[in-house]
Amino acid sequence: MAKLLGKKIGMTQIYDESGSIVPITVIQMGPCKVMQVKTSETDGYNAIQLGYDDVKASRIKKPQEGHAKKSKTTPKRFIREWRLDNDSESEYQVGDDVTVSAFAEIKYVDISGTSKGKGYAGVMKRHGFGGFPASHGTERKHRAPGSISSFASDAGHGGNLKKGKRMAGRMGGARVTTRNHQVISIDEEKNLLIVKGAIAGASGGYVEVYNSRTKR
Repeated sequence: MAKLLGKKIGMTQIYDESGSIVPITVIQMGPCKVMQVKTSETDGYNAIQLGYDDVKASRIKKPQEGHAKKSKTTPKRFIREWRLDNDSESEYQVGDDVTVSAFAEIKYVDISGTSKGKGYAGVMKRHGFGGFPASHGTERKHRAPGSISSFASDAGHGGNLKKGKRMAGRMGGARVTTRNHQVISIDEEKNLLIVKGAIAGASGGYVEVYNSRTKR
């Protein structure tokens, strides 16, 4: 399975062959450095660890520096590890560079990123509640969640709120995976991957890209 780390550059649009506008997202994909290759003999499981984007010299910590030296590179800001089914799946060695060319033959990708943080939000913004009527008789309750009623009582399991009850709270800033983005084009010279549609996160945010699990 082809997997790579990158950074969301931003969104724009293009025209397809029929003249329709297609929204696209531009992602800078690597080059990523293979920081570590784990095997069942040395670590108890099989995995490959990739690193992307150099850390500023003033922010390098000793453990990061030591880990990077083993792969003959500099410390990376964004490091992720993927499990492999067996040792033979890893075609890379420590210190190898992985570029966007790994996606040259892939038509659809899944992308994971961190969504924009919205702070503490009410139920209308967070869950799409309709709110109270904006007519006579409603006083200072227009955006309230309404009565929690029996949903607040988890009978037989204590007096706590039931899990999953939709209420106000922290919104965004969570890992979001969007699936089956069509690969529009690849620019190997500039390490760019252009996909159809929007992906989670702000411009400049880190993402993980891998070939689609459900669409080929």
